[in-house]
Amino acid sequence: MTSRPAVTSILAFILAAFAEIAGCFAFWAWLRLDRSPWWALPGTASLIAFALLLTRIDADFAGRAYAAYGGIYIAASLSWLWAVEGSRPDRFDLSGAALCLGGAAVILFGRRLAA
Repeated sequence: MTSRPAVTSILAFILAAFAEIAGCFAFWAWLRLDRSPWWALPGTASLIAFALLLTRIDADFAGRAYAAYGGIYIAASLSWLWAVEGSRPDRFDLSGAALCLGGAAVILFGRRLAA
């Protein structure tokens, strides 16, 4: 990966996070909220989109892309919690997300020694 990820990588992280959350939520709605099994169809499509989007990340190694994605996913999950489920994140949620985003930034923007 270059020293700075492209804007397209950051956008792919964000889109992948919301695709994963939406896909998982569709199954949650079906199995936990007693919604129609038809929720699984858009859920599956969304999870496929998630996997495809994550491959668009500008990284030399999948594990590093996935590790950095974790911080983005946590922040996106709290946004979903507030926007879709109507529960406002508390100070502990926000503090945890800030720590995770800091870790993701170190992974994404950290200088790598040439091997």
